[in-house]
Amino acid sequence: MTMFDTTTPAAPVVPTRGRLRPLGLDEVHITGGFWGDRQAVNGTATLTHIESRLESEGWLPNFDLAAAGTLPAGRRGREFADSEIYKYLEALAWEIGRTDAAADDELERRFRRVVDRVAAAQESDGYLNTTFGRPGQGERWSALQWGHELYCLGHLFQAAVARVRTRPDADDGLIDIARRAADLVCREFGADGRDAICGHAEVEVGLAELGRALGEQRYVDQAALFVERHGRGSLGEIEWGRSYFQDDVSVRDAEALRGHSVRANYLSSAAVDVAAELSDEALLAALRAQWDRTVERRTYVTGGQGSHHQDEAFGDDWELPPDRAYSETCAGIGSIMFSWRLLLATGEAQYADLIERTLFNVVATSPGDDGRSFFYANTLHQRTPGIPADPDATSPRASSSLRAPWFEVSCCPPNVARTFASLAAYLATADDDGVQLHQYAPSSVRTALRDGRVVAFEVETGYPADGGIRITIREDAEFTLTLRVPAWAEGATVRVHSGGEVTDSPAPVGAVEVTRAFRAGDIVDLHLPIVARATAPHPMVDAVRGSVVIERGPEVLALESIDLGADVGDAVVVGDPVERDGHVVLPVRHRATGDTVDAPLIAYHDWARRGPSTMRVWIPTT
Repeated sequence: MTMFDTTTPAAPVVPTRGRLRPLGLDEVHITGGFWGDRQAVNGTATLTHIESRLESEGWLPNFDLAAAGTLPAGRRGREFADSEIYKYLEALAWEIGRTDAAADDELERRFRRVVDRVAAAQESDGYLNTTFGRPGQGERWSALQWGHELYCLGHLFQAAVARVRTRPDADDGLIDIARRAADLVCREFGADGRDAICGHAEVEVGLAELGRALGEQRYVDQAALFVERHGRGSLGEIEWGRSYFQDDVSVRDAEALRGHSVRANYLSSAAVDVAAELSDEALLAALRAQWDRTVERRTYVTGGQGSHHQDEAFGDDWELPPDRAYSETCAGIGSIMFSWRLLLATGEAQYADLIERTLFNVVATSPGDDGRSFFYANTLHQRTPGIPADPDATSPRASSSLRAPWFEVSCCPPNVARTFASLAAYLATADDDGVQLHQYAPSSVRTALRDGRVVAFEVETGYPADGGIRITIREDAEFTLTLRVPAWAEGATVRVHSGGEVTDSPAPVGAVEVTRAFRAGDIVDLHLPIVARATAPHPMVDAVRGSVVIERGPEVLALESIDLGADVGDAVVVGDPVERDGHVVLPVRHRATGDTVDAPLIAYHDWARRGPSTMRVWIPTT
């Protein structure tokens, strides 16, 4: 692994060694298009909506009660409600960095007001939680199986990372709050302290990144200690087994991700962090093997993960029922976290492929057009049209068949918000030879390589609607530009325009490299053949045998009853998809009547935006 000694970018994940160096919000800017639109809605609507609900639900006022010494009377929300405030702070910090908000900007004022309320609730020794530790509450660390104390602190640490990476000189107190809490965790749970773990992995990834951000190796070492403690059965047996907590076998000995999908992905992300920081190649190899099996056998075609509702968990190999898909939005985000870290460690394109699939077909699916309603779970087959959610109500986590404004367990809205706000940091990376572009969006990139060469270019594209991606070089420099070619993009080509000369080359699946002494104004055109294609399932997946899914570029398509004019459960595919007037049309037959119609398909992430409907992704062929 290469050691990095460049200026720390404004990014959620910044390993000190690896194959690729991430570029941050100070180096990459999304300027429009599919993701630019979603970032705009996130910044103007979603963040305001989240803060309003944190206030009205009482989760933010819990900190005021703690500061006033009146808890537990009046406390509202679940035991992990504190974490949503921290995720909101993280999202705000990235949004402030993304927009380069001024010190007197309203976003900055909102951020500081919340930090002040959190600071007032922190105990003198660094302890910070509104559920435990006071008269009338459970004792500190007395309910590690379900209490989420360390989980909440993990999200606090990630919020502090976002702040130190975007406003390192800000005098708001959040970094000091996180440092005091992290010091307490190291004292309580270090090698000479409690030999225990949290029932929900998160403190591990928070500590590892906080250690990187603040240059505190002991935080990284504590993260490593927590990772290694998994698999000892210390959390005890529960109805769904110790695998629910990833406490059945060690991280090194696991064969695939299992148990609660969010927990599994957060733990795996932290384990990659530890492997990178400690140069533990054996641990990294184990995690790569687990990723391979999980993606092949336990991941939906959308990139979604988790096929059990009862325990929000992975199923066994090939257990992927579309109508029972839980595919929690947070699990998708956790999967991106895991894949991104493996990409940085190895440079291999398959990890970016899964990130793209999950972004377009899980993360983009969750929020409504207005940014104020969300899917918690992401089914692949909706059998009943459902009922619109009350905009003022709080829904059970996965009971709504349409997007809901808030949930009793509302981890997904702030998770989506922090992902969109920091999304530019997942587009590009650098190494000693040049820059790699992994995700395609209208954007600008400018960074310095380790030897001082400046690489600057702009990206123009209508992706994913079309596969044309144009990169225009803005400064003279000799470097290698590496462009990811998705696994579905057979027949891709690259064209280089330089000094009046045009050179055409095939772009093999995986990546294409263009190495030259670029001049300002040079153009590199990547063409990805985006056409509708029918994909058959793996023959071991019983639930969708004899069906096909239609994909176009990175998007999975869906059949909705609004377009079919009937329940989608009555449709059978009888022909190949065709593109007509900008739409993908699929010939299907009504089983009840025998009539054949051309049914328009929509991008899966757009389903249920026009009102209640039935929907399916996998469509029978017989």
